[in-house]
Amino acid sequence: MPKKFIHKLFYHHTDINRYLLFFLTWILLIYFFPNKKYFNYEYKKGQAWTYKDYYAPFDFGIEKTEAEKQAEKDSIRVHKSLYYKISDSITQEVLHQAAGLQQELAREFNIRNKKLYHSLWLSLTKRYKNPGMPPAGTTTFEHYTIIGNEIYKWDKSQLLTNDNLDTVLRKISELFPAEHREEVYNKIRRLWKPNLKLDEEFTGEMLEQQLSSMLPTKGFVRKGSLLISKSEIVNDETYQKLESVKHKYEKNEGSNSSIWLKSAYAGIIALILLMLYFFLSQYRDHIFGHLSKLSFILFNLLLMTFITVVIIRWNVSYLYMIPYMILPLIIKSFFDARLALFTHVLTIILLGFVVPNGFEFIFIQIIAGIVTIQVSLEISRRAQLFVSVMKITLVYMLSYTLFYILSHGNIQGINLMNLGMFLINGMITVSILNPLIFAFEKVFGLVSDESLREWADTNTKLLRELNEKAPGTFQHSIQVANLAESAAKEIGADALLIRVGALYHDIGKMASPMYFTENQISGVNPHDELSPDDSAEIIIGHVIMGVEIAQKNKLPDRVIDFIRTHHGTTLVYYFYRKAMSENPEEQVDPSEYRYPGPIPYSKETAILMMCDAAEAASKSLKEPTANAISDLIDKIIEHQMNDGQYRNADITFKDIEKIKKVIKKKLNSIYHVRIAYPE
Repeated sequence: MPKKFIHKLFYHHTDINRYLLFFLTWILLIYFFPNKKYFNYEYKKGQAWTYKDYYAPFDFGIEKTEAEKQAEKDSIRVHKSLYYKISDSITQEVLHQAAGLQQELAREFNIRNKKLYHSLWLSLTKRYKNPGMPPAGTTTFEHYTIIGNEIYKWDKSQLLTNDNLDTVLRKISELFPAEHREEVYNKIRRLWKPNLKLDEEFTGEMLEQQLSSMLPTKGFVRKGSLLISKSEIVNDETYQKLESVKHKYEKNEGSNSSIWLKSAYAGIIALILLMLYFFLSQYRDHIFGHLSKLSFILFNLLLMTFITVVIIRWNVSYLYMIPYMILPLIIKSFFDARLALFTHVLTIILLGFVVPNGFEFIFIQIIAGIVTIQVSLEISRRAQLFVSVMKITLVYMLSYTLFYILSHGNIQGINLMNLGMFLINGMITVSILNPLIFAFEKVFGLVSDESLREWADTNTKLLRELNEKAPGTFQHSIQVANLAESAAKEIGADALLIRVGALYHDIGKMASPMYFTENQISGVNPHDELSPDDSAEIIIGHVIMGVEIAQKNKLPDRVIDFIRTHHGTTLVYYFYRKAMSENPEEQVDPSEYRYPGPIPYSKETAILMMCDAAEAASKSLKEPTANAISDLIDKIIEHQMNDGQYRNADITFKDIEKIKKVIKKKLNSIYHVRIAYPE
């Protein structure tokens, strides 16, 4: 049982790795996604509310503005309560000196009313709690005395402050002769020192406690209350209510809400990844079955999500600075336009659930993505890249402006910062696109258009070798490359990729060049000495040999795919018919005379099959007239279609008709009748 289980694991290890890759992507996306909801309404003070009547979705408190909070804090600081500790040493010293001074003044001067004099002195000593001058900047009306662990509140009448001390001292001095009143006043005034010392640490703690206990709201709104009507101007009061709703809406409301939110995100992410999974498995199986290519696509999806979430958490104002156009540009550089656009759209839809104003974001980014795919077909040099990115940037700015006008009814108040962000977006794209492509080539072992241009040089070592060993095949490959490139441009396929694929599609013929008619200069055909089975094996073998040579010379997989598919699973018809004629009594198995395939899976590989067969067959025409060429091309391509060679290719009947017209036109220009010049 364990051996059987291990055998199954080994047999299905590629599928298991693929599932693990998608699962890991799913987990990371869930982790990246913010545990937060967004309020999808835009509004500004002084502008009309462009949405339908809006009612409070829940009970909420109206938040104070920052200015209101600051004003309240300032008021608390100015009117803060003061907390004092009694200095026993100063108290005893002052009371002792006061008793002595009282007796001294009574002996030295004649007092008119001694009873009142003693009464006033008694009031001073009993209420001796002198805090001195309060700290600058405070207008407090509350004083507290800390005695042990108890706090006692005192009012001004109970404290010996500067004001009431002066009143009592004036009354005492008036009991003395007029000429001595000022002298008596000064003596007594110098006696009374502050015996309450401000406890700054405790006062500060109580102030911070008072500040922290400030209410963040200034009113309350019940669920279902009308907040604002359609077309109503957003004033200060309404704006603060909307801000309060927005903050509460985007705030995580406890663990239960968080669990539901995460569950919803997990479901959405799973659906997005399933769409990508099914698309790749059904229409891009050569990518789906290649873990490195699959990892590359999922990595880019993760990277764009990670960057977006980081920017949102840092400062959502910079959202439109993220160069989302890089995603389709990079995928298009390595694969095809349809996959690039599909991946871009899925990524943008996914991010639309976490960014503010999701509909606006999705609209702008998808429009820009479509334009990016269109202009990327023109990019072959850095100057063209700059022009193309500027076109995309203009589309960004135009779509944002038009969406703003539709939402607000006018262009007033448009966020110029966002328009500037689009320009920065374009500059970032131009700066990092080529370095990123180079890095991805090295990390994931892929090939970009830039690398394809290098392989398209006919002076490469492999093509020079092909020219030396099989010159006829080399010329055939160049002719096919020219035909295929023109056809690709006509239907919007990847002209560069198909040219490179055509140049190398027959390199397998180098192993036995003389067994292919284009290389038979002497007129001797080696197949005359072989059986149909052996001949078919050699002819079919050039595909397998070509793949081996390509892999040995490290040709990109995208180019090797053309070698594998340029004959699909077609029949080596000549030798099949020869075998049937030589063995009329036997049943000839056609599968032994078929190429191993696979059949073409894309427009580009389908075009190469058509052009390869057409160019080779055209050389067999004794009189290559326009009608003969046209009939031949129609017959070849119709036979390939009936044989099911294009059923996996993303190509339409309309595309095929255009391709046939291009092939006919090109072949006619090659075989046109020349004027016979007199000798």
